[in-house]
Amino acid sequence: MTHSSSSQSALSTSLGEDGLGQQSWWVAQWMELINSYRYKKRLERAWNYARQGNVMSIQFEGRRVHARVQGTEKDPYKVKLWLDVLNDEDWKYVIEAMAKKAKWSAQLLAGVMPKDIENAFAASGKRLFPFKLEEVKSECTCPDKANPCKHISAIYFLMGDRFKEDPFILFQLRGRSREQILLDLTKQRQKLKHEQAETIHQNLYTPIPKKPDLWWSYNHNLDSDLVVITPGSAKEIGIHLAGELPMAEDPQFPKSNRTFLSNLISHVETQAQKAMLRAMKANNE
Repeated sequence: MTHSSSSQSALSTSLGEDGLGQQSWWVAQWMELINSYRYKKRLERAWNYARQGNVMSIQFEGRRVHARVQGTEKDPYKVKLWLDVLNDEDWKYVIEAMAKKAKWSAQLLAGVMPKDIENAFAASGKRLFPFKLEEVKSECTCPDKANPCKHISAIYFLMGDRFKEDPFILFQLRGRSREQILLDLTKQRQKLKHEQAETIHQNLYTPIPKKPDLWWSYNHNLDSDLVVITPGSAKEIGIHLAGELPMAEDPQFPKSNRTFLSNLISHVETQAQKAMLRAMKANNE
C-alpha cells in the first residue's frame, strides 16, 4: 500500500495581490473546472475569502486536504477536500505508460505537467484531472447546504494557486506522492532499459551451431522489403581479415603458397557468389 505526504505539507492560506497571475495550462484547467459552478455569486464571495485571508490553515493529511476557514461564526469552519484515489493496479498501468515516454519524467522533474499526461492515465481507464466539479469530494461544517459552499470554493482557488508551484498535488490527491511517483518511474525505466539491453544482446549474440554444415542454414524466408543482398568487397573476405596464414614453405616449390592462396580466394569468391544467388532465389520464392 502507498502513503502520501505527511500533514506537514502545508499550502498557502491567501492569494497574492495579482490573484493567480499568469496560469500554466494545468492551473487553467483546474480553474475552468471551478468556474463551471453555476452559482457565480458564491464564487465571488469565495474569491474574496481566498484573497482576504479568511482561510486560517490548509494542509494535506493523508490523501485529503484539510482546512479551517473563518466565516461569520466565532470559530472557523472545518473543510475537507479529496478525490477518488487510484488503486495499486491502476497506478501500475499509469507508471508503465509514463515510463515509456522519457519526456514525461523530465517534465515532471522540472515541475511541469505534461500536456498529454491523461494518455498515461487512460491506460488504466482513469483520469488525473476531474472531468466535472462533482468529482471533487468535499465537506464543510458550515450550515450552508449547498456544496461547494463559499468556504470550500475558497480552498479550490488556493489549490489552483498551489498547482502553479507543484503539479504533483494532483497526483497526491489521486493516491501517490511526488517521491513515490519518481521512485516508481525510475524503477520502471531501469526495467525497460534492462529488457531492451537483453533484446539487443539476444539479437547480436545468437549462438553459433556447433556443426559447420548448419552455419549457412536458414529456414525462414527473408522479407525483401527489409533485406538487400550484395556481394562483399575483396577486403571483406575472411582470409584477408584473418591476416597472413602460417603455412610451411618448400624451397622446391617457392610459388606454392602464393598459388594455394590464390586458388583458395578464387574458390571463396565463387562460393560467395553462389550463396548470394541462392539467397536471392530463396527470398523471391
